[in-house]
Amino acid sequence: MPLSGAKSVLRHLLRDSGAATVVEIGLSLPLLMGLAVSGVDLVNLATLHLRLNQLAITVADNASRAKQTVVGGAPQFREYDVDQVFTAAELAVRDLDFPAHGRVILSSLQVNASGGQWIQWQRCWGSTDYASRYGVQGSGATGTTFPGMGQTTTKMTADSGTAIMFVEVAYDYQPIFLSGVLGPKVIRKEAALYVRDDRDLTKIYPTTGITPETC
Repeated sequence: MPLSGAKSVLRHLLRDSGAATVVEIGLSLPLLMGLAVSGVDLVNLATLHLRLNQLAITVADNASRAKQTVVGGAPQFREYDVDQVFTAAELAVRDLDFPAHGRVILSSLQVNASGGQWIQWQRCWGSTDYASRYGVQGSGATGTTFPGMGQTTTKMTADSGTAIMFVEVAYDYQPIFLSGVLGPKVIRKEAALYVRDDRDLTKIYPTTGITPETC
């Protein structure tokens, strides 16, 4: 092609604005896609925090209410009641495949014979190996050195003659798109409620056919 012809074609291309929008979209599309997938992950993470927090509250609430009335004695808390509490929890987060990726730890915080705090019993649901941040069943059984439970500087402590149902939830979070940026993390939530009304606090009573979901 003669030089004059090449210059003419070049001038024509420079004046042609018919594909400007396509070029602009092509340049901005990676940024827009990045913002979109980031938004999906952030919304998913925020929703997950909310759901796990609600799960902890629900487990604590159900555990604080459950009991079996006994004629002539205080109502009993049974392994059957624990099973029902965890069954309700499973229904609430079934879509998260929670048993494979998380754990719920239910502890009964009470006052021991020395007036100190102790974890009288503890039950867990979920196949992960997360343990309580504060101790296992029996922690603080004697003496007054066990401080109680909770992340705050002033720990949560139970009053004599009652118990606190303390719940810890741990879940393995996996980002949908931004695994290389956000990375996997463990989301933890806690909730606690006093036992409603009277209850026999000496133990969890066995139930025929139900294996205790110990930790």
